[in-house]
Amino acid sequence: KLFFFPLVHSFFSFLLLGILGGDVLLPAPQSISILSTNMKHFLTWSPVIVQGATVRYSVEFQGEYEREYANGSWIPISECSLTTATVCNITEDISATVAYKLRVRAELGATRSRWGTMKGFFNRVTTSLTPPLLRVLADGYHLLVELADMGPAFQFRVLYWKKGHESRVQQKVMKEVNSMVHLDTMEAGAEYCVKAQTHVEAINRSSSFSPTHCVRAQRDTSVWLVTALTSSAGFAVAALTLPFLTWNISKILSASVFQKESEPPIQLILHGSEEAEKCDLMVVVMPSEEVLQLWIQ
Repeated sequence: KLFFFPLVHSFFSFLLLGILGGDVLLPAPQSISILSTNMKHFLTWSPVIVQGATVRYSVEFQGEYEREYANGSWIPISECSLTTATVCNITEDISATVAYKLRVRAELGATRSRWGTMKGFFNRVTTSLTPPLLRVLADGYHLLVELADMGPAFQFRVLYWKKGHESRVQQKVMKEVNSMVHLDTMEAGAEYCVKAQTHVEAINRSSSFSPTHCVRAQRDTSVWLVTALTSSAGFAVAALTLPFLTWNISKILSASVFQKESEPPIQLILHGSEEAEKCDLMVVVMPSEEVLQLWIQ
């Protein structure tokens, strides 16, 4: 019984469509509009609801040539013929920068609705262009950029500069993006900034610029390495020679002290004709240095 009522409902729906005329009972799609971003165009519409049945849709377009030279004919879009979706990718069909008209029709079995036509015209020049996605890297002293591929219609204008030198901005235009692209050789320790925008030559329009991305180059490791090695070598030499010098100095001092303590005193006997008779033997002990000076004099 649960399956019986939907089948009966569908049967009577088709019967009424056949008796009263499908064009009247099956309404045309409404709210037809285009969403266009980065040269990709999608036609959308509101669904036609028939309880217990699946409605299909067909889409057609008309360009300037069809209006002017082909008696106002319409061209079916094969990818959106008898589709159950309520969106159609019309990018491949909108191939010229001219005004297009588009229309959609609902179909249920052999019954077709009237055409629902989009209000106004669509020209791909009105597509919304977004800034490119990019990644900036500092590989040693090399400034690199990677851009997301947006299709063959796009080229990229990349601006880059050394931070603090914004008056000397450089630019590079790239038509193909396959991998990382080298922009510049950076100065050691300096910071560089990059931003980019897309440009579509077919419609002569550009997007706004992406946010600015900045990276810093590595510092000059050669100077740091020489300084570090020199300091290390000096410290090593000092660490090795200081104990040796201390040992030698202590050895010299010890030898000098030992020599003074062990040196026998020199006795100098003074004989005076009168004093010798009055005094006993007088012994004067003098250091060796003073004796040497007296001898020299």
